[in-house]
Amino acid sequence: MNLFVRQCSTLLTSGIRQPNNNKCSSINGLACWISSCSSGAMSGQRGSRDSAGSPGAPGVSATGNGSAPPFQHPHCDRAAMYEQPVRKMRTKGGTYDYDLIVIGGGSAGLACAKEAVLNGARVACLDYVKPTPTLGTKWGVGGTCVNVGCIPKKLMHQASLLGEAVHEAAAYGWNVDDKIKPDWNKLVQSVQNHIKSVNWVTRVDLRDKKVEYINGLGSFVDSHTLLAKLKSGERTITAQTFVIAVGGRPRYPDIPGAVEHGITSDDLFSLDREPGKTLVVGAGYIGLECAGFLKGLGYEPTVMVRSIVLRGFDQQMAELVASSMEERGIPFLRKSVPLSVEKQDDGKLLVKYKNTETGEEAEDVFDTVLWAIGRKGLVDDLNLPNAGVSVQKDKIPVDSQEATNVANIYAVGDIIYGKPELTPVAVLAGRLLARRLYGGATQRMDYKDVATTVFTPLEYACVGLSEEDAVKQYGADEVEVFHGYYKPTEFFIPQKSVRYCYLKAVAERHGDQRVYGLHYLGPVAGEVIQGFAAALKSGLTINTLINTVGIHPTTAEEFTRLSITKRSGLDPTPASCCS
Repeated sequence: MNLFVRQCSTLLTSGIRQPNNNKCSSINGLACWISSCSSGAMSGQRGSRDSAGSPGAPGVSATGNGSAPPFQHPHCDRAAMYEQPVRKMRTKGGTYDYDLIVIGGGSAGLACAKEAVLNGARVACLDYVKPTPTLGTKWGVGGTCVNVGCIPKKLMHQASLLGEAVHEAAAYGWNVDDKIKPDWNKLVQSVQNHIKSVNWVTRVDLRDKKVEYINGLGSFVDSHTLLAKLKSGERTITAQTFVIAVGGRPRYPDIPGAVEHGITSDDLFSLDREPGKTLVVGAGYIGLECAGFLKGLGYEPTVMVRSIVLRGFDQQMAELVASSMEERGIPFLRKSVPLSVEKQDDGKLLVKYKNTETGEEAEDVFDTVLWAIGRKGLVDDLNLPNAGVSVQKDKIPVDSQEATNVANIYAVGDIIYGKPELTPVAVLAGRLLARRLYGGATQRMDYKDVATTVFTPLEYACVGLSEEDAVKQYGADEVEVFHGYYKPTEFFIPQKSVRYCYLKAVAERHGDQRVYGLHYLGPVAGEVIQGFAAALKSGLTINTLINTVGIHPTTAEEFTRLSITKRSGLDPTPASCCS
């Protein structure tokens, strides 16, 4: 009871606001909620916790009709969490082969399958990888992240940084041989060995957790029946509930020679030859990351940009990323699209392309053409119409519970429409879904303010709103941007360029100056932003940020030194590192 009183006291003193369309005032609404809490507390009911860890209303149903706790956090998607009752599929046994079949053996599917088993469900997980069209590349269980995404990308990025560090070491007094260069085949073998070890551990983990692994391509017969195409033939299996977690694969442009001669990131990390002079078509995070580590490994990448760099990210930061890459010697072909790829007699690839603004056509010869123009959801093989599942732009729309339009079919991970395509998002969403279905839990995934990092040579990390989105949502007069350049200590002796080391906080202009977004361009960006992401989710303000004592000398402390606003027009370049 004392805990309940303290919680209510905290709410009463926190300036909680109700939506304008609420019939009660904020105080009356809070009083009504406290009254319902009191009756629940007195009857021995305990409150649940939502995705931000805030106490939920004991005994309150999540119907979205005014019964949700009157709590409005600036970043957490509480409305989605409480907009409708949680559907539970807790019936086990019966006439179905399984309680749950998960289609997809990537991060989302594996997390969901293992969590469901822990909560008593009988689970099967289907996983199948179609070979790539150009080189026939395929891989083991674990999905994109493990095999052709986050893990091999980060390992090659690290290899690139190590090469850079070796040459910088000379400035610190190390005797370094100028002839040091990477061995592509050895690097690929090391990366693939690690991937195979993860594949093995994943298979063992599924076996130990009693998840039946089925290496087959699944397609729906109806909403409770699946046809699995196996190497040995076909198998029909049934389940009460399905979770679709098939993810996506890279797109190819519809131009002559694209599929025959170009590769994607699905091929790059196991490529059995040096990539050499490489045209990277696409300027999203995958394209820029690949171009970045190829340059660091001593190859010659060129980035072709159709429209803008890093679509969906803060555009000031995106242009700084591109400029920092250009400074390192990576050319950008702006406003350009490929027209065709032709293989020459010597094996090289002739690429013809056009400038979309001037209409001027040009051509160049490359050793490798890498397509990085986006990803397509793998819905085509599922025969979703048989199950009645709706599709939107090769993705599956879901509600706040990851439920599709069909009562017993859910979707998680990169296959769902309009949500961040990131491994940690997929993992948590999969686990939470399984807990709701079989563990009696009510917590839903909060997709807002997810931190992420672009692992370019100079890394970019962010969490929360971009400057453009903050202005669009709140208005330019209500947004303040605190920013600054900085000089990483480790850059001093090698005399590395600090021109693009920059960070900013996008915040509320008045009142508490709540932070809407944080953006950082510099070394180890992911490690820097992770802790700040937790702070932002907890309601970080500028006052709290600048009154936090930084750790010196680090680059992360630069967030605590932000004092200059864009609106002021003052120079954001620091005069000294220690004052």
